[in-house]
Amino acid sequence: MTERPAGRHLSAVLANPRADRVKQVAALAGRSARRRASQMIVEGPQAVRELVAHRAEHVSDVYVSESALATRGPLWAIAESALEKGLAVHPVTDEVAHALSADAQGIVAVAGLAAIVGEPVVRGDRLVAILSNARDPGNAGAAIRAADAAGVATVVLAGECVDPANPKVIRASAGSLFHVSVMKVAALADATDSAREAGLTVLAADVSGDVELGVPGALEGASPTAWVFGNEAWGLSADELAMADRVVRIPIFGEAESLNLGTAVAVCLYWSAFAQRL
Repeated sequence: MTERPAGRHLSAVLANPRADRVKQVAALAGRSARRRASQMIVEGPQAVRELVAHRAEHVSDVYVSESALATRGPLWAIAESALEKGLAVHPVTDEVAHALSADAQGIVAVAGLAAIVGEPVVRGDRLVAILSNARDPGNAGAAIRAADAAGVATVVLAGECVDPANPKVIRASAGSLFHVSVMKVAALADATDSAREAGLTVLAADVSGDVELGVPGALEGASPTAWVFGNEAWGLSADELAMADRVVRIPIFGEAESLNLGTAVAVCLYWSAFAQRL
């Protein structure tokens, strides 16, 4: 008989991939279902591990492959952590795991949308990332991951940005979505105004920049800074660029035409993070 994680007992094995519960969880991949239920689906070991570790109070259920539990590997440890926190953990067959999500990798969780914390920019914040009209979920998730790695506490999604509860955003963030505050505002001006009120300099990253990143003495990198990044396809409009204190371009030393959003976010935020720590 398979030994099970310590703590609260696991639920009975879910074996019917056509069960209503399974269909309801799988439906959370869609935005309308998330809004109706005020819940989201979190897929894969890394994202579920970070969700349980940092936002466990918002988790309603964890579903884990019975075959994965039998190996006593990483999923075993996540299930044990969830049980220790009093969460409901449901073993499922591999067929049910796939029905819950094709990207389950053996484990998914259901959490309230409040697990994505959205706190406003406040005085004392040293580094903030603002994404304007970021539509691609992979890019948005990668940008959130880069921001988290650079020590950013707040990421602001301004305008018509992708839903941060989109499963692709969550996967691309590799769990960072549950480490930082991700807030949404209706317009970029709301974000830049809040940043200035909090004492941050607003820098926009754009190929049209009048100053080049990394040029000695060109920018005061150590000051509290909010970086603004535009849409993946069209960048920032002239009106949006006018909302920044300075417009900064990232130098391209090779033959690439440009950097993708996630890479640009990482370069700019790390430049500020290094400057602030020297």
